[in-house]
Amino acid sequence: MSKINFHKTLQLDYMQKWLLIAGLIGVVAGLGAIVFYEAIKWSTYLFLGLGAGYYPPGPLGEGQPVVREIARRWMIPVVTTLGGLLCGAIVYTFAPEAEGHGTDAAIDAFHNKSGLIRARVPLVKTIASAITIGSGGSAGREGPTAQIAAGFGSVLAQLLKLSVKDRRIAVAAGIGAGIGAIFKAPLGGALLSTEILYLQGFEIDALVPSFIASLIGYVIFASFTGYVPVFGVMTQTTSLDPVTLIYYALLGILCGLVGILYPKTFYATRDLFRRLNWPNWVKPALGGLAVGLIGMFVPQILGMGYGWLQLSMMNNLLPLGIVVALVFLKIAATSLSIGSGGSGGVFAPGLFIGGMLGTAWWQVLQGVTHLPATPLPFIVVGMMALFGAVARAPLAVMFMVGEMTGGYGLLVPAMITVGLAYILVGHNTIYESQVPTPADSPAHRFDFFFPLLKGTRAKEVMTTRLPHVTPDTPVADVREMIFNDKAKGVTVVSEEDGLLPVGVITKQDLLHLAPERQNSASAREIMSSPPIVIDEEDTLDHALTLMADNEIAYLPVTEGENLAGALSYRRIMRSFLSMARQTGDQLEQSTQREAGQ
Repeated sequence: MSKINFHKTLQLDYMQKWLLIAGLIGVVAGLGAIVFYEAIKWSTYLFLGLGAGYYPPGPLGEGQPVVREIARRWMIPVVTTLGGLLCGAIVYTFAPEAEGHGTDAAIDAFHNKSGLIRARVPLVKTIASAITIGSGGSAGREGPTAQIAAGFGSVLAQLLKLSVKDRRIAVAAGIGAGIGAIFKAPLGGALLSTEILYLQGFEIDALVPSFIASLIGYVIFASFTGYVPVFGVMTQTTSLDPVTLIYYALLGILCGLVGILYPKTFYATRDLFRRLNWPNWVKPALGGLAVGLIGMFVPQILGMGYGWLQLSMMNNLLPLGIVVALVFLKIAATSLSIGSGGSGGVFAPGLFIGGMLGTAWWQVLQGVTHLPATPLPFIVVGMMALFGAVARAPLAVMFMVGEMTGGYGLLVPAMITVGLAYILVGHNTIYESQVPTPADSPAHRFDFFFPLLKGTRAKEVMTTRLPHVTPDTPVADVREMIFNDKAKGVTVVSEEDGLLPVGVITKQDLLHLAPERQNSASAREIMSSPPIVIDEEDTLDHALTLMADNEIAYLPVTEGENLAGALSYRRIMRSFLSMARQTGDQLEQSTQREAGQ
């Protein structure tokens, strides 16, 4: 008698299971990051390079921060518009859910879609995002990579018949593995997968699988691109003089204020495009045109912008007025590129905005005492503060930026800056699919019932009014039992073995039956078999877990091997509410007694 229909491969202990599953997710994350990395390179060469004669500078870990003259500046709007048009046509033809930033889509799948992601989405996301970024769209590469790995985790979980809970963990591990691989930041990526799901709180169950997947993804990607951090190795030390820490604190306030503006502008632009009465596939072209017109005069806002950050870290600074303008123009360009329906991430633009804000602040402070010799520390801390705040993931982003810059020497000032920015930004998150806490997530909707339900056995709550049939019972009779008697389901029992459950029929099984077979089919033809059952001595928390993991609302209860009763969500909820009221009354009486004493 099978209680959970898991694949045999998964009948392993926790570490064996997740070494296998997270290991496979990590392999796909690493290979997917390589494919996407190369796709962006070729797309940039074809669109910006051959089209406009513009080759953006790259960071030290991926090329050279060399500024080249733009041969055909007037072609930039043409290229960005063409890229937006192609992206829109691909996304809205094959997978409309691939529009926007992929990390948010993966978060939504975790909370609201039982960890389900269509298999085609990662492929569509890869192609569309490479075109968006390569044609000059202001977007990042982390979202698509996260969705590639998260999508594979979802598909793998479905193939191996994992529970809904484990499928969600596989999706979370995929988010961490994809981001950790593409940024060469395995520790930060793993932490991000647990922190980025909520405005406040962590998904602790995903931590170990994410560490495994992120590390494997990083090793595979870095073995192809090199192990040098994205922005090289930061060698400069920073002063921890109290005066300098005040400068970092003021930077945190600036990052907090700009951090409020970033998501508000992004979602206001997104909503504006959604209200626009144009075909959806055309809208990214309109956004691309607007970005291209800005990029003609300020090309630094095109693409990811890592090379321009690298130049600022090396003290090759743009004039202060341009740096300040870049902070706000990058927000506008990202909102137009992705908010219009284009495809790409919001992580890289967030790092760019924070880094440029740090650069501008360092330039403003010229001449004051105890100022670092170069803007590098302010750039790095600004990157951490702004995106750590708007992503509601301060701890993960601090570690991630540390890995991207090759050191953690700035953690002390970062804690001050990130903390202040995080407080100021509040709930103005760039990921709208985040929920406040684990208690607010559908993924944990039953977790907080369990302490009360653990002490109650199934036999104490189950109904003994047993609607049951044999395999040969006509469906018409089953229909009458379910609809007329308002039963949640009926249990199919063996004719040879008395009350041995062999299947279950619910209202959904009847609704899926073709009309022409309503009067001719038998119970045997539509029942779900083997049935998921629970023993009468098992507790209600176990029953609720079975129902949630297997997405069922009716659960037969057995005594030995024979049918003894049945449970439904309604009966369990009634039991929970009754126990909650009793507990509340007991607490109130206890409080009154203590007050009387």
